[in-house]
Amino acid sequence: MILHFEKKHAMSKPVRIGLVDDKAVNRSSIADKIKQFEDLDLCFTAVNGNDCLEQLKGLPLEKMPQVIFMDMEMPELDGVQTISIARALYPEIYFIVLTVFDDDDKIFEAIKAGAHGYLLKDEGAIALHNAITNVRENGGAPMSAAIARKALEMLSKAQLQTETKASEPSLLDSLVTEREKEILLHTINGLDAKRIAALLDISVLTIRKHIANVYQKLHVNSKAQVISLAHKNNWV
Repeated sequence: MILHFEKKHAMSKPVRIGLVDDKAVNRSSIADKIKQFEDLDLCFTAVNGNDCLEQLKGLPLEKMPQVIFMDMEMPELDGVQTISIARALYPEIYFIVLTVFDDDDKIFEAIKAGAHGYLLKDEGAIALHNAITNVRENGGAPMSAAIARKALEMLSKAQLQTETKASEPSLLDSLVTEREKEILLHTINGLDAKRIAALLDISVLTIRKHIANVYQKLHVNSKAQVISLAHKNNWV
């Protein structure tokens, strides 16, 4: 069954939707809900965070998904890490978490990463459509009722400022080696490969290899994108 909404939606181009989930059964279930609406176009699917970022890297703007539903728990690169990177590289995309988790830590990490909404996977098709409309047209932050209650509890206890533990690895620490991190920070601070090589007493070729590895791990193509990521995630 195709659900019809207001005429203004039918006359405009469908909203391009992306879906990232490592389980085929989940992708199929969520896709079926999205495909019920003629004003939504499921044009992008990925099986994990790395797959998502690699696909986004090659898309022209007119084919870029406008809203992406993101799973939290995935191998290789989880939802929080993926959103942290993608929000800096593709600020025009809205990210809505779809997950089976409603615990405080997961909510806090998703909010901190820059998620625009947080829904449980058992939400119906209408709720998904409403969430898309909410973030795109109203600047809202749609949440399932259970999630909203948790978020209010967190705010009332001022946990947004206190729950992050200094011992927990940052996004950068979890993705790159110590040597790669050192070289990346020198690069962000304006040093070229030759100057970094002299500073660390290793070859320019080795420096360039490390930089290429970092670019691959962070799914970036340029120094400008690295700097954008660095500022968003407070690496400098």
